[in-house]
Amino acid sequence: MKTNYKTLIISDVHLGTKGSKAKEIARFLKQFRCENLILNGDIIDGWQLKKSGSWKRKHTRFFNRILKLMENHQTQVYYLRGNHDDFLDQILPLQIGRLQILSDMTYESHGRKYFVTHGDIFDSVTTHFRWIAFLGDIGYTFLLWLNRIVNYYRFKAGLPYYSFSQYVKGKVKKAVSYIDDYESELAKMAKAKGCDGIICGHIHKPENRMIDGIHYLNSGDWVESMSALAEDHEGNWELIHYRELDFKNFKTEVTASLTTDEEISSIIPLHRVAFDLIKDDSIQPNSFRI
Repeated sequence: MKTNYKTLIISDVHLGTKGSKAKEIARFLKQFRCENLILNGDIIDGWQLKKSGSWKRKHTRFFNRILKLMENHQTQVYYLRGNHDDFLDQILPLQIGRLQILSDMTYESHGRKYFVTHGDIFDSVTTHFRWIAFLGDIGYTFLLWLNRIVNYYRFKAGLPYYSFSQYVKGKVKKAVSYIDDYESELAKMAKAKGCDGIICGHIHKPENRMIDGIHYLNSGDWVESMSALAEDHEGNWELIHYRELDFKNFKTEVTASLTTDEEISSIIPLHRVAFDLIKDDSIQPNSFRI
């Protein structure tokens, strides 16, 4: 399997919550190299941290892994705000070295243009009925707790992981209708913006398909599906699922693709990556041709 991509996109990690698969995503990122890494919202769960969430060492390790990508492979990182990390609104936009924090962006590659957004601004519940969104968050947290209990006993019985919460959502007709409407509305918005595709997250449903001539991409989440979007150097997109990876073979593949001594000698010290001064004329609008 490929380990070197042009762009990787992840979203909905929800660091600060019990359901966040922080260890898994840190392990995932350790196996790959990429020129661009887009963190498409809800990376930190500010809602839960305000209530009952807690920050663990494994959550910090996730950011340490990203810093290593920036340091060792000169990866450009774009962090887009989501509804659960909307506290970022206070500092947007911000650029520090190879890190940019934005509300959304336009990504251009191989002659195609994609609008990249977390997607919550197209969710009428989170934008107009915030109190309902909080109630929904409580219900979803309960489902995740129940999911852990169900899978604990499945693991003891030698059975594979099963997403009970996804099963429940799939059985609720209104939830299925909501997801279909959400995807269609995003596709319409991308077409109105003159884009070839839309890249989002928010609904925790990984997807890679065409909707009325628009390429719809959803990176999923790192609470249940544990998935990411990847674009190779030819412009082809794919969904990578953590549970389908063969980590035993990764070590050999990564070793075979190690950089030369010349590339290793060009590594930039960590403190310079985080705090390089940026010239005013180097800051561009939220449109990136890569």
